[in-house]
Amino acid sequence: MDCGMHLHNHQADEQQILQWQMKSEPPSLVHDQRRSANYKPNIWKYDFLESLNSKFDGECYRIQIQKLIEDVKDLFGECKESCSLGKLKLIDSIQKLGLNNHFEKEIKEALDTIASVELENNSNPCISSEGDLYATALLFKILRQHGYKVSQDIFGSLIDEMGTLKKNTCGDAKGMLEMVEASNLALEGENILEEAKAFLMVTLRDTNTRCDDIDNCISKHVTYALEFPSQRRVQWFNVKWHIKSYEKDHTDQANMTTLLELAKLNFNIVQATLQKDLREVSMWWNNLGLNKNLDFARDRLVECFMCAVGLAFEPQYKSFRKWITKVVNLILIIDDVYDVYGSLEELKHFTNAVERWDIRETEHLPECMKICFQVLYNTICEIAYEIEEENGWNQVLPHLQKVWGEFCKALLVDAEWYNKAYTPSFEAQLSNGCISSSASLILTHAFFSTTHDEGAKNITDFLHKNEDLVYNISLILRLLNDLGTSAAEQERGDAASSILCYMKEANASEEIARKHIKDMIDNAWKKINKKCFTQMPEISSFINIMTNIARVGHSLYQDGDGFGDQEYGTRGQIQSLLVEPLS
Repeated sequence: MDCGMHLHNHQADEQQILQWQMKSEPPSLVHDQRRSANYKPNIWKYDFLESLNSKFDGECYRIQIQKLIEDVKDLFGECKESCSLGKLKLIDSIQKLGLNNHFEKEIKEALDTIASVELENNSNPCISSEGDLYATALLFKILRQHGYKVSQDIFGSLIDEMGTLKKNTCGDAKGMLEMVEASNLALEGENILEEAKAFLMVTLRDTNTRCDDIDNCISKHVTYALEFPSQRRVQWFNVKWHIKSYEKDHTDQANMTTLLELAKLNFNIVQATLQKDLREVSMWWNNLGLNKNLDFARDRLVECFMCAVGLAFEPQYKSFRKWITKVVNLILIIDDVYDVYGSLEELKHFTNAVERWDIRETEHLPECMKICFQVLYNTICEIAYEIEEENGWNQVLPHLQKVWGEFCKALLVDAEWYNKAYTPSFEAQLSNGCISSSASLILTHAFFSTTHDEGAKNITDFLHKNEDLVYNISLILRLLNDLGTSAAEQERGDAASSILCYMKEANASEEIARKHIKDMIDNAWKKINKKCFTQMPEISSFINIMTNIARVGHSLYQDGDGFGDQEYGTRGQIQSLLVEPLS
């Protein structure tokens, strides 16, 4: 079927969809025989989204932020603390406040100097030799985050004969906290970091219960770090928390006033950009009208947009966010077609249609499934065309078709297991689940959306070289999804999750199964760390986007099902990031 016809006739496409909607079976005739996930109606209404507007979109604020950026650049030359500590603190604050993209050159120059000074003597930096746990952990964390080769042996002077941290470090709550954050950057086999983390997690929890022994601001940071490590958080989702934290206590760092002023203005300007992006995709979604016809599926456009923001929040990624929002929205809908609506026979036809990219395969399907395929077909063709126009790629569509076909085949396997009441082995469930997690599907769209090239075959080379990275990101997303949604899925009788498969195979309790899966997530992160911290600089930004897929998964499923229950998990975060500016 010719995609070009659809790329340039979107109005005709939408008219065809509307005609199909008018012909669709009344819900009462269909849904009596269909399952239901009982998803609640969408709380983010179209009129509200279209009303979002910010004064920080004005030119005067762009002029103001450029002046503040220059003022902060001057701070790099003003840091006077010995042993590079001042610059490390400045870089750490810049990262936490979401300002990296404004100071890439200055950060690299500073870290090149710090690395040459601190690591030139057989990885025995002067910071470490002074026995300062905070400074050593900060040095290790910052250098490793930016791809410098730094060994866990940097902590040698702080470790006693028993291989544990010396007792004189245990009164330093700030140092212990930084060490915990550093330990989350560990690679496989780095036992010093693993043992230090296990020891310090217990020590900090104990210390935090004795309010008299620890500063209140440090106590809040300890709670924050113990709840969830920074390495697994979406950076932009936590910028407001860090701004407010620095406002309350920045006695340890000079010139923080200028940095905070920049961070606030930058947040508001980025928020204004994101509001414009959201209004655009909201109009697309409203014009499609799918939420009126596919009432069994989740209507979660804003949550899908937040996923795209989590992958790349910077203003220059406008097109990327638009494309990824549409992709994630389609993933949700199609996932619900397979999980909730379609019969096994219908799903086989639908899978054939996606694999062959041919609408004729939908001939015997219910009208709502025909509409669903047509929207998928038109949207992906449109995205492929726009990517080729903007990024100089050729033949993007075949690669996008391929990953959508693989995704639907994986969903079909889940549906077949459900229809047979079959519980697969834990290994089989994970093998199929990593594909149905949608991580590789999102990654493929992200690759073409954020890179520029003439030869689309490069994605095959890239995926081959980074096979382990793709697998571990997919594994984390699958396991997080199961941890967050298993209870609700079990209640409505969905196919067995990885939790249930492990419980049956290992004859284990749910508590033991969940612990095993959390340990698997920890191990997968160590493997991701190795890939992330050893990549070539020219692809580091895309590697960060890839890794953010796992971080978004943590954000979505940390407290349950971020797509299913809007009120419990994501409403406050969306309100804070997309609606409420900083004063």
